[in-house]
Amino acid sequence: MDAISARKLIIAIDGPAGAGKSTIASRLARKLGYTNLESGAMYRALALKAIEWDVSFDDEKPLRKLAEQVRIGLEPTIGGNRVMLDGKDVSTRIRDRDVTEAASRVSVHPAVREWMVARQQDMGKDGGVVMEGRDIGTKVFPHADLKVFLDADPVVREQRRLDQNKIKGPSAQSMAAELRERDLRDRTRSASPLKAADDAVVIDSTNLTEDEVLQKIEGLVEKKIKF
Repeated sequence: MDAISARKLIIAIDGPAGAGKSTIASRLARKLGYTNLESGAMYRALALKAIEWDVSFDDEKPLRKLAEQVRIGLEPTIGGNRVMLDGKDVSTRIRDRDVTEAASRVSVHPAVREWMVARQQDMGKDGGVVMEGRDIGTKVFPHADLKVFLDADPVVREQRRLDQNKIKGPSAQSMAAELRERDLRDRTRSASPLKAADDAVVIDSTNLTEDEVLQKIEGLVEKKIKF
């Protein structure tokens, strides 16, 4: 993909939880030599700070003030981004269930999203980025060079998340319920609800492997470069 390095694109990958967008975005960024901007990791980092400072996930003004005070950084490594919160590596901690649930609640507030979008736009303004999330193609980078909406059957997405977290038994039912609730919040929130951009390429990953999804998106990237 030597030609790809000649022009630095902004690539937006949106989709619901469990569709595989985080893994695909990370792999694609590494292959292209781009920066992987994880919007989800940034919301998780803010949610973790809210947990640590005992700020209510439902109180918009204190959350916005908290966002303005924290320092969230993404440091690329061979194995993916290292997520830094006020100078501390929280890459593992932000994947815990309590932070995942908190991030879903924190992210619904318009004032919080407004701050986060501005931060993300500044981080990716020069291109050469792959950014995944739920409103990247519709809100963060509405003029992205390539927009992909990665989706999958809800049952398949639930199973992927359970497998990813190695959860079985009663806990599996609880996590599946949480995923369905998160889907509902994401799709019905007033601020930047989850939906495919009008000019996004929709890819259903239900019956596709990671490699197959990656190959499809790489093909789309090559077409954009040649255009």
